[in-house]
Amino acid sequence: MTPNELIESAKRVIETEIHGLKIMENQFGDAFVKAVELIMKIKGRVIISGMGKSGHVGQKIAATLASTGTPAFFVHPSEASHGDLGMLTKDDLLLTISNSGESREMGDIITFSRRFGIPMIAITSNPESTMGKAADLTLTIPNKKEAPEACPLGLAPTTSTTTTLAMGDALAVALIEQKGFSASEFHDRHPGGKLGNILLRVGDIMFTGEELPLVDENMMMSDALVIMTAKSFGCLGIVNQEGCLIGMITDGDLRRHMAADLIVRKTSDVMTKNPKTVVSSLLCAEALRFMNEHKITNLFVVDADQKPIGLVTMHALLQAGVA
Repeated sequence: MTPNELIESAKRVIETEIHGLKIMENQFGDAFVKAVELIMKIKGRVIISGMGKSGHVGQKIAATLASTGTPAFFVHPSEASHGDLGMLTKDDLLLTISNSGESREMGDIITFSRRFGIPMIAITSNPESTMGKAADLTLTIPNKKEAPEACPLGLAPTTSTTTTLAMGDALAVALIEQKGFSASEFHDRHPGGKLGNILLRVGDIMFTGEELPLVDENMMMSDALVIMTAKSFGCLGIVNQEGCLIGMITDGDLRRHMAADLIVRKTSDVMTKNPKTVVSSLLCAEALRFMNEHKITNLFVVDADQKPIGLVTMHALLQAGVA
């Protein structure tokens, strides 16, 4: 094949799979709503099972559900027949996947769910199949007549696996929205990698305790400058007698007040009042945006009483890989 022919082949695959997704888009209805409601009601986990390519897609769906607030895991149908059926409880829900709905290997796990009253949702292109009829609810993906496989032989699962994956994503997103799953909860399940860095909270990286550059509002600038230099943040937080943050002194403030009498003045005379602050639960990505908007490099972190509990710096955010 020529390079142009290879590119045209790739485009046909994408067009064929988009066609399948478009068909499925118009098929969502009452069954999907009931499926989301059923998953919301269970006390246990979503147990997903499928054979072959359906199984591979099932593992991804299980991982997506588990990472977005719906406890789930994958059970291989063959392993289920050799003891892993014990992983299913009456508090769980079984989500079975089979394009044809007639995979022989699915028989034991389906029978087990029916015998012990475990709710079952099937994803299949044939709602009249053995699996489709056995399920409490059937989520239908387009069949091969409606949406042929992108494979030129019409055999390798391509369009069917794409639509199945999309159905799983649709369930996961609907459950996220139904539960009000938050970004901070998402971070709890994604502590590693770039995604984990983006979802870090200010409280995870802020400087605390003795590291904080804090001084009293009545301290002389001669003493305050010694502390400012020792702490090495290029700033000072100014607190009142109650320990609340009332001001901040930065290198810029020093330049603006540069005069012969600077060192004999009080910190309250030099500080910028009501400095910008954040709370420890704020996402680091939002803190970085806040800093960029206000052209600042340091932010004090305060509690509900406006008492400083930490300091977050632009450098710390960059080191954490947030930017």
